[in-house]
Amino acid sequence: MARFDRILCPVDFDANSASALRIAAGLAEERGATLHLLHVVPMPPGPEVALPFGKMETAARTKLERLAVRKLDKRVNCEIHVAIGDPGLETLQMAKRLRANLIVMATHGRRGLRRLILGSVAERVVREAPCPVLSIKPSRAASSAKSKRAPAD
Repeated sequence: MARFDRILCPVDFDANSASALRIAAGLAEERGATLHLLHVVPMPPGPEVALPFGKMETAARTKLERLAVRKLDKRVNCEIHVAIGDPGLETLQMAKRLRANLIVMATHGRRGLRRLILGSVAERVVREAPCPVLSIKPSRAASSAKSKRAPAD
């Protein structure tokens, strides 16, 4: 049986990633694994823009630390990581750097044109990951709430 003792869980602070975090925490607790929480501050494509990435990174780290305290409650050995860049690429690089043996991440369930334009971080990670990936589908409640929203103008 595979030994999952280093679990990477990318978090983007939405309801879907909260579901993935619950599952990752349960696996980590059950196996005595270290859970690595990662948030990637996305860098916009194109020429470099002077954005306050230092403040964004600090805010993301604080938010991850609070999330870990609230959701993990010291039941799980947890490490916090924040990166800046392309979420898919940074997740893959972090998995390699940590020698993660499992990635647990949410999918967003985008389809059609939205998926073509926005891409799929989860799909890229599944294709290129150096270890198994457990992808967590959006919950029905989150999916139906998204579909009921009025389209943006």
